[in-house]
Amino acid sequence: MPEKIIPLADLRYASRVPHIPERLNAPVGLLGDTLGRPLRDLRISVTDRCNFRCSYCMPSEVFNKDYAFLPQTSLLSFEEITRLARIFVAHGVEKIRLTGGEPLLRKHLEVLVEMLAKLQTPEGKPLDITLTTNASLLAKKAQSLKDAGLQRVTVSLDGLDDAVFRRMNDVDFPVADVLKGIEVAQKVGLAPIKINMVVKRGTNDSEILPMARYFRHSGTVLRFIEYMDVGATNGWRMDEVLPSAQVIERIHAEFPLEVIDANYLGETAQRWRYADGAGEVGVISSVTQAFCGDCNRARLSTEGKLFLCLFASQGHDLRALLRGDYSDAQISAATAHIWQARTDRYSEQRAALPADTSMPDSGSKRVEMSYIGG
Repeated sequence: MPEKIIPLADLRYASRVPHIPERLNAPVGLLGDTLGRPLRDLRISVTDRCNFRCSYCMPSEVFNKDYAFLPQTSLLSFEEITRLARIFVAHGVEKIRLTGGEPLLRKHLEVLVEMLAKLQTPEGKPLDITLTTNASLLAKKAQSLKDAGLQRVTVSLDGLDDAVFRRMNDVDFPVADVLKGIEVAQKVGLAPIKINMVVKRGTNDSEILPMARYFRHSGTVLRFIEYMDVGATNGWRMDEVLPSAQVIERIHAEFPLEVIDANYLGETAQRWRYADGAGEVGVISSVTQAFCGDCNRARLSTEGKLFLCLFASQGHDLRALLRGDYSDAQISAATAHIWQARTDRYSEQRAALPADTSMPDSGSKRVEMSYIGG
């Protein structure tokens, strides 16, 4: 009989097989980490592939035709994702966001949405199920996703000027197709839609006011995100960061704004509304104003590695437990152990450094945004 060949798991990021505690305590719906932060939000990457090559996320010089994306066998199946999601929900997760890469590239994604939509919190409430997308395929997929149980979408859009947008996505994709996807998503009821714009000084900051003008009175929520030092491939520089305070100043000068309270504890965006009632904008200031203190998010990579911070370099290999001879009770206890030991607060630590520096290199490769989603 020929020798059976078992392919090795992808090892591009450091990970450890989680410890299984001897005592398998039943979940109580509330976990706290070392800083008392609860686990409420799970972001699940369903693919590491994307059809855009935005410089701040998947620069084309790195993610080119020779880049080795994960093989299909490495990806968690929909059944595996749902099994883990059920365990996280028992520990207090109330919101699940599907990300990528570009999640709409994952075939039959609506099947996964339908499976997740059947889950309930310990109190019997439905989950808040959302998705982040570049909207390139949204016009085609919006109705089936809504029918499957998806509630809302967040669309990444870095400018309205077609030339600027094509340069930003680096695959010559027209902005009109993204706007069509947003229109269809609104029509089928995937709302309120959030529009995320990553702002790079000198690249697309001229689009701040055009974006504000366009989405006023639209029913969408426009959010501006500071260009972040995620991963190691985007060539991040502090002088390309436009502080959120300056974004608000530019908008306020034309359209007066008023501060409004956060929707919930741990919300990343600072919220503002137009004084004339034309809607809402927000800013996510992960570089200039750290918000680690309320962070209640965990991230699951497409191959089942659990990361406790967007800026992490070390993951926890839950796939090894899923595909091993471990029960739900054992995986649940291991997950609780991981969260309860969490100490991550990267942005706060970076904020303590001089403004023109990033965190010292620890010798480990930080995880890329395209691998675990934003």
